[in-house]
Amino acid sequence: MAEDLSLTKQGQVRVRFAPSPTGLFHVGNARTALFTYLFAKKNQGSFILRIEDTDKERSTTEFEKDILENLKWLGLNWDEGPYRQSERLEIYEKYIKKLLAENKAYYCFCSQDELEARRQEQLSRGEAPKYSSACCNLSKEDIEKNLKENKPFVIRFKVEPKKVKFNDIIRGELEFDMGLAGDIVIAKDLQYPLFALAGAIDDFEMKISHVIRGEDHLSNTPKQILLQEALGFTRPEYAHLPMILGEDRTKLSKRHGAVAVSEYRVQGYLPEALVNFMAFLGWNPGDEREIYSLASLTKEFSLEKVQKGGAVFNIKRLDFLNGFYIRHRSPEKLAELCLPYLDKTTDIKYLQKIISIYQERLKKLSEIKELAGFFFEEVKYDRGLLKWKDMQDKEIKQSLEKSEKILKKMKNENWNKENLENILIKEAEKESDRGRVLWPLRAALTGQKASAGPFDVADILGREKTLARIRQAINLLD
Repeated sequence: MAEDLSLTKQGQVRVRFAPSPTGLFHVGNARTALFTYLFAKKNQGSFILRIEDTDKERSTTEFEKDILENLKWLGLNWDEGPYRQSERLEIYEKYIKKLLAENKAYYCFCSQDELEARRQEQLSRGEAPKYSSACCNLSKEDIEKNLKENKPFVIRFKVEPKKVKFNDIIRGELEFDMGLAGDIVIAKDLQYPLFALAGAIDDFEMKISHVIRGEDHLSNTPKQILLQEALGFTRPEYAHLPMILGEDRTKLSKRHGAVAVSEYRVQGYLPEALVNFMAFLGWNPGDEREIYSLASLTKEFSLEKVQKGGAVFNIKRLDFLNGFYIRHRSPEKLAELCLPYLDKTTDIKYLQKIISIYQERLKKLSEIKELAGFFFEEVKYDRGLLKWKDMQDKEIKQSLEKSEKILKKMKNENWNKENLENILIKEAEKESDRGRVLWPLRAALTGQKASAGPFDVADILGREKTLARIRQAINLLD
């Protein structure tokens, strides 16, 4: 059950993040949650989580769980909630009945076919379609008769045909002509309000001081202002965030790649990297600094520095930031984070050694399997990989046999990177090109075109595995 609402002091900042659990928690919602959280913390206010789950057909507990888990993963912990609209139906019923009793709303029994026929008629006359208010003046007797017969209905709000003005913190003074809207549907029945009414009621009841949301909600704001006026509610401040766009400057969608926060988690992005990245989707601190922790964002953030224009989602920048945060994790912690992408029986100490030589190369945790998988499984590759420049098979074989002979003389207690490098470099420098020794050796050990150097790899593999792989490469050439 939802927690009891706490009282707010006059002037206290109270903001809400209000997702619908009708799909996976996506980056757009996460960015809204982040900006809302930052605004609350910057102003010593309260960050309230409200789950808007009155869409019974599409809302699921799995999607709600995804929202809660990913908010926590990002470090955006809420101060109150989660409140669920599905647990507040009696509150909505009270206000819906109030609007009906005061003749500010009415039952509408028009069928979908009737509505569509009128819409087509208006379009044929070149008019913007809006509801004709056909049910606005039904008699009490007609309403009771239709209700008694269980005739399907919705509840419409009488929209006053006037211009609604409000100041948006990001966009400045805005004006909407509500004479173009027609009477709007605000509830499916006495207990299930639609978005505009439910939000207006909850924002009042929860004493919300500021509503921060995406610009796709701009058209809802004048409707909610009229509902607030009709119900005698105070009006919160509004700030509408810019849309997040793909690199082709169209609305970010699945065709641009992953959009769900959980997908980025699976790919191996760190929460601090995603938070840092999302902060710059529409906000600019006004200097050249790029790296911000959640704490430093809280200190620097302001809605006044949020831009109006769309924010472009650049995956390369996210990769850059993620690589930065990966490099600043300890090998011990990074090994724990990489473990799920490998065999769960992997020895953590062994993995820490591997992480130490690949930490600089990793952009995502999931890349550890591709970069370092050869440490955990037999290597298979084409013999052509062993070739350095114009070397022939005979020369490659001779090079590997030299390396094998040298390494066989080394004892286990002397087997370390420093000794391996000293001995093998000395041998490589006898050649006109060091690659004639080092390339075949590295390729034999890793089976990859690009990898860490042969000394690091041999050190981690150990004497037995190193010699076995060199022999395997020699046999391949035979």
